[in-house]
Amino acid sequence: MWDKPRELNAMAMVLATVAVLMLGYAIATWTARRPTFEFREVVVQTPLTRVNAAQLEAVIRDELKGTFFTMRLDRARAAITKVPWVRNVTLRRQWPHRLEVSIEEQVPLARWNDSALVNAQGEVFNATYKDALPKFAGPDGTASEVTRRYREWGNAVAPLNLIVNEVRLSPRGAWHLRLLHETVNATAAGASAAPDIKAANASDGSLDVELGREDPANAMARFVDIYQRTIGVLARSGTRVEQVDLRYRNGFSARVPGFRERPQKKAA
Repeated sequence: MWDKPRELNAMAMVLATVAVLMLGYAIATWTARRPTFEFREVVVQTPLTRVNAAQLEAVIRDELKGTFFTMRLDRARAAITKVPWVRNVTLRRQWPHRLEVSIEEQVPLARWNDSALVNAQGEVFNATYKDALPKFAGPDGTASEVTRRYREWGNAVAPLNLIVNEVRLSPRGAWHLRLLHETVNATAAGASAAPDIKAANASDGSLDVELGREDPANAMARFVDIYQRTIGVLARSGTRVEQVDLRYRNGFSARVPGFRERPQKKAA
């Protein structure tokens, strides 16, 4: 090969090209890491309602490392998402020293298993929230399904002036609801609460509804159909029903507080 000038020239050209590329990469890397390109301005574009601004600032100062060219945006998003009440983060670099941060906050819809919260998308998250919320319960991974049923059944009972205050899904797949009478002229349950939470009058007593696991959608349809003619009539007459069991194929049972069945008279 050493006596073939054409091949030697081609090899020299390849080596020279590789050397130039490596030198260019080294120069670009060195330049990208210069303090000249560090972010000097971080701007939060969205107003914060629940996210703690001081906590967010601390995370930005401690976790957002790098320059305009070297910052790993995926890592930066992951760090900011760990701040309570942050659901999603969008980061945008503006040449040469500006980083824009847009934050989507969590919207609490209900409490989940008395230990966490559920947002409007049916996602479980952890945060401190003191206002009243409906209660959801179910096995891990079922929050989305419980949320969907909550909306579906909430719409179904709304014409009856009832709201869903509790939805429980047992490990065996059985559904249980707790309904409250909606307060007609009350204000909404706090401007900070979830948008589909209405005020309820708990003093009127709650109504527990057992839907079972076989066909809960059909059981709820039967409940809505029979309510005005049965339970509603009793409620308007002053007799409160505290539980309705719809796990029967062709009927239902109702429990009235303090009601005792009269003993049958013995035949003479």
